[in-house]
Amino acid sequence: MLSASDTGRGKASGDGVIGLSRSLISASVPSVLVSLWSVLDAPTAQLMTEFYRNIQNNPDKAQALRQAMLTTMKTEPNPVDWAAFTLIGETQ
Repeated sequence: MLSASDTGRGKASGDGVIGLSRSLISASVPSVLVSLWSVLDAPTAQLMTEFYRNIQNNPDKAQALRQAMLTTMKTEPNPVDWAAFTLIGETQ
């Protein structure tokens, strides 16, 4: 989990985006949850709390993230507050 700002960004090349997430996947980390832009602390904390709550009930990380986003949207309707996060790699 890389819940800091811009953790999913990197330099575009012919081989795709080269950045921190690619380094972790290359090092055999099965999946990484990263942000694509600068994020605020409070909405991010809410999203991550919901994500971890969901992952306890459903081991599918993509579904846990989706549900966390849907829940966070109810109190933080601006997509800039919850849509920055994406899962790279395996979902289980």
